[in-house]
Amino acid sequence: MTRHVRVVGIGAGDPDDLTLKAVAAIRSADLFFLLEKGSEKQDLAGLRRRILNRHARPPYRVVEIDDPVRDRTSPAYVDAVADWRRRRADRYEQVIRDEVPPGGSGAFLVWGDPALYDSTIAVLHEVTARGAIAIDYTVVPGISSVASLAAAHRLSLTRVGRPVQITTGRRLAEEGMPPGVGDVVVMLDARCAFTEIAGDRTDIFWGAYLGTPDEILVAGPVTQVADQIVVARAEARRRKGWIMDVYLLRTR
Repeated sequence: MTRHVRVVGIGAGDPDDLTLKAVAAIRSADLFFLLEKGSEKQDLAGLRRRILNRHARPPYRVVEIDDPVRDRTSPAYVDAVADWRRRRADRYEQVIRDEVPPGGSGAFLVWGDPALYDSTIAVLHEVTARGAIAIDYTVVPGISSVASLAAAHRLSLTRVGRPVQITTGRRLAEEGMPPGVGDVVVMLDARCAFTEIAGDRTDIFWGAYLGTPDEILVAGPVTQVADQIVVARAEARRRKGWIMDVYLLRTR
């Protein structure tokens, strides 16, 4: 019999951001998989458990999965990510086979919107393609950090007749602002690429720990607030041991 897996987007950090569809998916699952990412992110695991205590149907089980370490020093970025996902697939396949009974259901609680940015869908696709166990999976979208950023700054990501592009800090540092695009959302920018590529007519709308009590927001011309963001980011990361942030660059 087929094992059923749900990939549930739980929003950017505020437990009240769960959609009714996400709540229904949580209530229908028998057990939940939580990735163990180290002691510095225990508050994230704690938030997931609070969500389960509020919405899951008792009795339920929680199965922790040790997240494989990704090689972040390799110059072959794409190959390093592919290797990391293969090792994740090995662990997902094993834990689904061992913990979810045939006909049963398990769920992954994913930050933000798994349909926008997350590896869970790709990893489960690989597990399914291997064919060693029969599984099907469904994806429940969530409120993304991108949507939370726009709402926190009281703006729309799009402007009339103008495109918006989502990219990473690594690509922004390598390629600069995309030609013909005046609104760029940047994720995963540990290097603070905005300090190097943004021009005099560019504004930045930055947010970290969106939707949580630790939320930090900074907005203004990049030339005026870049140093403030760099300092705030470094201090927050030093204090908490991790950081999740995102920003919008907008040319005037």
